[in-house]
Parts: sequence; structure tokens; C-alpha cells
Amino acid sequence: MYNVWKDINPERIKANDFIAFIEIEKGCKNKYELDKETGLIILDRVLSTSTHYPMNYGFIPRTFCEDKDPLDVCVLCSQAIEKASLVRCKPIGVLRMHDQGELDEKIVAVALKDSTYNDYSDVSELPKHIAAELQHFFTVYKQLENKPVQVDKIEGREAAIKVIETAIKLYKEKFEGGIGL
Repeated sequence: MYNVWKDINPERIKANDFIAFIEIEKGCKNKYELDKETGLIILDRVLSTSTHYPMNYGFIPRTFCEDKDPLDVCVLCSQAIEKASLVRCKPIGVLRMHDQGELDEKIVAVALKDSTYNDYSDVSELPKHIAAELQHFFTVYKQLENKPVQVDKIEGREAAIKVIETAIKLYKEKFEGGIGL
């Protein structure tokens, strides 16, 4: 069975231009995640708060982070992107946060084929409300589950590229060095 996390061509995953796999479409309250064993998505939970994902959400294939998951990505697009879709993106920033005490970084990217957003190069260029909405969502989305989340800051494109490069390197060390899941 094909597993998009591991089997996508590595040439399609560069720090400044990558394919994202969408797990959750903008406007959804369902929290889906990659089932690492099958490569399919599985319902993790329905959000307990009266919030919904403010942008499309997923991960960057062939990446690995300290939280033992692929690197998360929030994809700005004028439309909701159907879950289990691939979308070509470029990074414009990174949201740094702590989820239950663990570092949890989320790349902020734009869909390259959406003329509404593809001219943005850095989160500093976005309307301030978009960054504020993203930070607010991740501050409150687990409150009713009594899971502490601390949103630290959003940094720009260069910081995002470094985070992606590190996650690609960690993936290669973990999975291409002969060690499997």
C-alpha cells in the first residue's frame, strides 16, 4: 500500500517548495491525523471548542519532528482543500508553540496555484488578522480538553525554511538510515 508520508518522491519535498498532504480542510471541526501504519487518515477527535480550522491543515511528507510526527503545515488558500489532497506550497513562516509542554512547530505556507495568496513571500506581508486568527485558534482549540497549549510566536520565511530543513534531515536519519517505524 502506498504511504504518502514515506513513498512520495523526495524530489517533490524541498524546504522552499514542497507538496503538502491535507488532513483537515479549512472550516472543519474534525481533527484527522495520518495513520502512520497505513498511510491513510483517521479521525482523531472532533474539536471540543466552538472553533474550526481557520486554514487548511496537514503535513509535509518525508519530514520528522521531535514529537514523533511529520512536520505540520497550515496552508493558506482562498478555498477549502479537500482532505487527502496534495497541494504544492511555499513556506512563508512558522508558528512556534508548545503543546502539553512539547515543542510543536507549524509551517505557514501558501498554495502556489492560488492567485489570492501566491504573491506573499513572508508572514509579515499578510493582513494582521490572518496571523492573529491562526494564533488564536491554536491558543484555544484544546482548552475544553484541559490540554495546555502555549503559542509563542510566528517567525518569517527564513525561520520556516530552517525548520523544514531540520525535519527533512531528521526523517532521513530516522527512516533512510535503516531504522523503520
